[in-house]
Amino acid sequence: MTSGPDLPVAVVTGGARGIGAAIADALAGAGWRVAIVDACADDPALAYPLATAADLASAVALARQSADRPAPGRAHPDRGSASGSPVSDVGGAEVVGTDAVGNPQDRVIGLVADVRVQAEIDGAVDATVTRFGRLDAVVAAAGAIAGGQPVWETDDATWDSMIDVNLTGAWRLVRAAVPHLLAVSAPRRGRIVVIASAASTDGLPLLGAYTAAKHGVVGLVKSVAVELAREGITANAVCPGSTRTAMLDASAAVYGLASADELAVHQPLGRLIEPAEIASAVAWLCSSGASATTGAILPVDGAMTAT
Repeated sequence: MTSGPDLPVAVVTGGARGIGAAIADALAGAGWRVAIVDACADDPALAYPLATAADLASAVALARQSADRPAPGRAHPDRGSASGSPVSDVGGAEVVGTDAVGNPQDRVIGLVADVRVQAEIDGAVDATVTRFGRLDAVVAAAGAIAGGQPVWETDDATWDSMIDVNLTGAWRLVRAAVPHLLAVSAPRRGRIVVIASAASTDGLPLLGAYTAAKHGVVGLVKSVAVELAREGITANAVCPGSTRTAMLDASAAVYGLASADELAVHQPLGRLIEPAEIASAVAWLCSSGASATTGAILPVDGAMTAT
């Protein structure tokens, strides 16, 4: 399958590993052209390492394979292990792989940008439109988790990190993307999807800042959905339960658990959720079949929030 100007275009933030990488892979396999965006840098407020440039290069390579040979159900690694192409500065945005812009047949590119910095996320979205000629969907999958203290003992650095990445980062992506989504001629097929959490509807002890941010995501999505409903652009949130990612390992550490597998007890499903299962829900929300679904808060949590 080769690139073409009629294929829809998506930006996925937090796409270097975990849920974001699985989403980029699923969209590429479904016929989308995809820009995978990640900060590729650690945050001193977090107790675990974030994705690297090598992770981003691996996610790009995996999604390119799916763009050429769609393979539904294939496993999606949470941590990239393959060595990737170097990060270079191309056209004002850092791009993973020297062929990401040079080869017109490539339907997947990687961009380094921090969702907490408006100029960087603006640049990533602009670079995507410059590269592919349009924008049809954005998926705010960039997220982080930190905690371990009750709300009243949470330090400023933890609070700021949780709000900035999980809530403000989603808003910054919407802010950067909507003018481009509206620039597509009607009838549009615009899609905004934000990865929320089971914490968007429930309270999680010792994770107050994270929970507050994810509750905020729900309000953001509902407001955007109402504002864009007549424009042919939908806005929805997907709320994962305990999903097998590096963030879940960090959550387990907050509660002093030896393994993230111990968190499966909170899901009536009886097991952890895989990133590909979240990606399937996102891919559907981005499809033409979801054109009347907007303002929805979709749990993919193994009935975790149903109990």
